[in-house]
Amino acid sequence: MSGATLAETLAAARRRLCAAGIADGAQDARLLIAGLLRLSSTAFVTDGARLLDASERAMIEDALARRVAREPVHRILGRRAFSRLDLMLSPETLEPRPDTEVLVDTLVPHALRMVAGGGCRILDLGTGTGAICLALLDLVPGATGIGADLSAGALETARRNADINGVAGRFEAVESDWFAAVTGAFDIIVSNPPYIVRSVIGMLDEDVRLHDPILALDGGDDGLDAYRAIAAGAGGHLRENGLVAYEIGYDQKDQVTAIMREHGFARIEAVQDLGGNDRVLVFANAWTV
Repeated sequence: MSGATLAETLAAARRRLCAAGIADGAQDARLLIAGLLRLSSTAFVTDGARLLDASERAMIEDALARRVAREPVHRILGRRAFSRLDLMLSPETLEPRPDTEVLVDTLVPHALRMVAGGGCRILDLGTGTGAICLALLDLVPGATGIGADLSAGALETARRNADINGVAGRFEAVESDWFAAVTGAFDIIVSNPPYIVRSVIGMLDEDVRLHDPILALDGGDDGLDAYRAIAAGAGGHLRENGLVAYEIGYDQKDQVTAIMREHGFARIEAVQDLGGNDRVLVFANAWTV
């Protein structure tokens, strides 16, 4: 790509990724180059004739090689947009997906109502990048939150993201195995826990299997271990009229509902993602419904 213009570099990158069998090679090439060079959405049209310097070309070449090796685009860039946030990623964190925004959007009206009624304290279990909790704090001024995670590296990333996105004053990161080191009661307990059946992990796409942390994927032999752990502890940390909300696998609605029912919770909402799959469940104490 020596002496290449921006437009020529993009065309070559598209060809390379598509030839390597990357399903969305053209889109990935555009995302990588735009992200690396911090380009606007119109720059490929307005600045297509600009010659790239040696450092820019080297940076793009390295990124393309990593994508050919099946490293995800946003891992290469080191960040990803989620809700209204710009989130840094790290090897210890799951890459937030658009499906998880459905969980945030489902909870926003509840959190706003709670803030109007006196306050909203949120606990995000398995917080990773902090995506869920930080997005809720961003969208619900006045809410406060704790992000709990077993990974110290994930918690450091969550703290950085809270600072970058201007909500650090309302966010606390706690190293905890589910509720083990968590104290106090909360208005909302939320989690996108590991829910992949252990025997299936080896069959996941390389983008996920080789780059997302196994700790954030492995849900045990039936994919439900985390839901059992959260259901068992939630009652002791939930305020009156509080809610427990989850992201779930597409086929787990009935099983997770049954687990929660065993611990005294009733399902009050079930929300599908944009693909029409069951994705979000919200529960309340059965005696308050």
